[in-house]
Amino acid sequence: MNPLKVFTMLCLCLGMALPAAEAQNAKDMVRTAFEHYRGNASRATVEMVIHRPSWQRSMTMEAWTKGTSKSLIRITAPAKDEGNGTLKNGRDMWTYNPKVNRVIKLPPALMSQAWMGSDFSNNDLSKSDSILNDYTHTQVGTETSDGHTVYVIKSMPDPAAPVVWGMQMLKIRDDHILLSQEFYDEELKPVKKITVEKIQMLGGRMFPKVWKMQEHGLDDQYTLLRYHRLEFPDDLPERLFTVQELKTLRPR
Repeated sequence: MNPLKVFTMLCLCLGMALPAAEAQNAKDMVRTAFEHYRGNASRATVEMVIHRPSWQRSMTMEAWTKGTSKSLIRITAPAKDEGNGTLKNGRDMWTYNPKVNRVIKLPPALMSQAWMGSDFSNNDLSKSDSILNDYTHTQVGTETSDGHTVYVIKSMPDPAAPVVWGMQMLKIRDDHILLSQEFYDEELKPVKKITVEKIQMLGGRMFPKVWKMQEHGLDDQYTLLRYHRLEFPDDLPERLFTVQELKTLRPR
């Protein structure tokens, strides 16, 4: 075969293979980062601080996750909010209010609404796996931070995916730590961004102790998550992620 033709065919093959390989690597980086901060299962005590220009309030909650799609969050303080909880199993989510002893299943349209008046949505706080299943990921750059390589990844929704965000931009450190995640609307305008601070050993692995969610352009309005306890057990019982458990407040 003519050497020029061989060279041309090789270039065509490489040109077709490289984008696929880059996409796969970006997807793997996102999945590994997700698995790093979630683990096979997790159990945490977290303080949420909601800050507004004229006021600030905080609450403490216990949170459990299992796999990529199950989570349970229960507020333990202050007393007026104690027992309020949220359960997510797959794409289904329920909330519970102990004052009226009522469980409400949230329709998909409400998954993106604010959780307890914070800057986190129901999906954000449950560590939704939508970013893994509904988006295509592409590495668009690299940066450096504290001696680490940081990968910049653009995540675009699949055409038929039932998602709110028109794009997400992620920065993932070379040790799998998610440094930031920025959310854009359908017109690709920035809406909000989550960043992390105080990366240290928690639960036997490097983990950000503080997470900050902030709407774009609102400097004095944000929500903090402060981890006070974090464990990554090998497994958690299935009964924990049921509506019955959502309604039950027990000391842990």
